[in-house]
Amino acid sequence: MESFASRSPSGDPPVVVQVWSEGGLFTRPELRVERVSYSVLTPTAAVGILESIFWKPEFRWVPVAIEVLKPIKQFLLRRNETHDLPSLTDAATGRRRVDTVGSRDQRSAVCLKDVAYRIHAHVELREHATKTAAAYRDQFRRRVNRGACFQQPSMGTREFPAYFGPPDDTPCHDHTEDLGLMLHRIHHTTPPSFDWFQARLESGIMTIPLHGVRGDVPGVA
Repeated sequence: MESFASRSPSGDPPVVVQVWSEGGLFTRPELRVERVSYSVLTPTAAVGILESIFWKPEFRWVPVAIEVLKPIKQFLLRRNETHDLPSLTDAATGRRRVDTVGSRDQRSAVCLKDVAYRIHAHVELREHATKTAAAYRDQFRRRVNRGACFQQPSMGTREFPAYFGPPDDTPCHDHTEDLGLMLHRIHHTTPPSFDWFQARLESGIMTIPLHGVRGDVPGVA
């Protein structure tokens, strides 16, 4: 399946992979007490799925579009979580340990039910890359066709393992919604920084800009 999404600055087409699961949880960052999912897979969650399938230090994944393939359905899940929640900065660096036993609590999460997406993403080479972007794209496609992955992908949380395969011609779910501010990318600097963008689902497709806007975590002083 050829991607409709925009080509990279060098003119290369994105790769496409289809993913699905019984559920998903893509937590809105401004809601930290009770978890509420976005209505769609987020770019950072998409990167996590792509890296679970194929990762090399010579490149990074850049999602450019996500298609929603099934109706958006929500359900309430009670989960054992810790109320000792690290900030997004601490979570990105892994520098603070969380006492999950001493701080355990039962919380509600508004999750998505029966989800399926098509992810369109570019391979962006780093300076020390030893192969062309086309070579890495071909390696990725071969792994998708074989069902190979480094670890089981998930839809935002390990409670929802994700499955993947080559894209088919399933039509998008015709749904339009303003999704609000969404995390675009985490820069693993010291301290880490974050890019954001105003997300919108248009007729079942969320187009992701190549660059976000640098800023603090929303709702956090």
